[in-house]
Amino acid sequence: MLQIVDQSPTFRGRLSRRVWLQLGLAGGAGLLNPRRSVRAEAQAAGFGRAKTVLFVVTGGGQSQLETWDPKPEAPSQVRGEFGSIETAIPGVRIGEHLPKMAKLLDRCALIRTMSHEDLDHGSAVYLTLTGFYHRRRSGNPPPAPIDRPTLGALFENTRHRTDFVRSAVHLNGPILVPTEPSPGQNAGFLGPIAEPLQIGDVTAAPVAVPGLESFADLPEIRLTSRQTLLSGLDRFLREAETRQLADQSGAYRQAFDLLHRPACRRAFELESEPDNVRDQYGRHRTGQACLLARRLVEAGAPWITLFWNHSVRGQDDSPNETDLYGWDTHNDIFYALKNHLLPRFDQSFSTLLSDLADRGLLDTTLVVCAGEFGRAPLVALEPNFAGSSPGRKHWASCYSVLAAGAGVHPGLVVGRSDRRGAYPESRGFGPWDLAATMFSAAGIAPESTLHDGLQRPFPLCEGAPITELYTG
Repeated sequence: MLQIVDQSPTFRGRLSRRVWLQLGLAGGAGLLNPRRSVRAEAQAAGFGRAKTVLFVVTGGGQSQLETWDPKPEAPSQVRGEFGSIETAIPGVRIGEHLPKMAKLLDRCALIRTMSHEDLDHGSAVYLTLTGFYHRRRSGNPPPAPIDRPTLGALFENTRHRTDFVRSAVHLNGPILVPTEPSPGQNAGFLGPIAEPLQIGDVTAAPVAVPGLESFADLPEIRLTSRQTLLSGLDRFLREAETRQLADQSGAYRQAFDLLHRPACRRAFELESEPDNVRDQYGRHRTGQACLLARRLVEAGAPWITLFWNHSVRGQDDSPNETDLYGWDTHNDIFYALKNHLLPRFDQSFSTLLSDLADRGLLDTTLVVCAGEFGRAPLVALEPNFAGSSPGRKHWASCYSVLAAGAGVHPGLVVGRSDRRGAYPESRGFGPWDLAATMFSAAGIAPESTLHDGLQRPFPLCEGAPITELYTG
């Protein structure tokens, strides 16, 4: 029997009257599709250039000083233990442990002046995934049905359904902060109807979504009869107030859609890839998630959110398992980066970009790689965290983002940080601007207004596209 496990961090069980009132007050009551009004034109260059948006989220706070914005001339307590290397962009250096990325950086653009004011993982991940501050800033609140929808859910509700089974897919999640799912990963007040397709650990079974195999003894008539039964269940759900059943029904509907669309189903069959390609990506959870992301781009998935790591700091409990490492490196930062995080990132991310380019897909795929914030410009030992050697604490005042493809000007550096990598010296950008850029690239005007189930308007996002990425 086909099974898709719903891994989305949504609330389960019967919704109380109080919660339904909260949903109404938040402007998100019900499971209805919002109506939309989209302006005819956007102001950003690159509008509509992307057939696919691939949003790679490096949860935990990837250090800008050891990756995209090193400070080789700074004092050692700022510079850290690592050196920097030249790249394919003349005069631009990145961290020494990213040699593969250095060679192809001229296909990419860097933004070195990302900045906001949220300093904890849960609410900052929410900000990154929704483009809006959480009502509880700098904290780790649980997901709630009154949350803003994740970007993929908004995309799901502003785009007509494509040939792919869903308009939005989440890969390698949910992201944990560090042991519970962060808010911002689900459809929030839009309800289960807008949920992205959720795919967790793609290495857990031979097929990324177990159960998608076609069986010879399951003829079409049996599938049709099961769909008829599902339709009857849907009629019952319209009269019920049980979120869990609604979520389960949505998962079954996605399962039937996948079975009836062979091209979509084949995208999840990682074993059909040549061994050498799988090896290039890396035979680990992150590497195979990147490979699946490329296959989903080929299959026509228009919005993909790829969680690079599923825990922001899993190394506390499992220091020998690289799959569990996150970028939250309060202590032991140089050991963690050198031996676990950076080699795998350099291998898998560079392979993903190169593979997309070699297959002619990068021209129509916007790739954005971002964490929820960066790391502090001062190396220090933090006594309240695991580890015996110094690290860097959370830092949101200045961090870096990489973008490539779909009209992004290659070999570009946008923005300049100060000599310590602590604050922007030129114009700063926020996650709201990144969200506007991705929507614009996908052909959706960022200033669009959506309507909730009570027909009250709410904004798609509040940022402006980063036009500098396209104009050079």
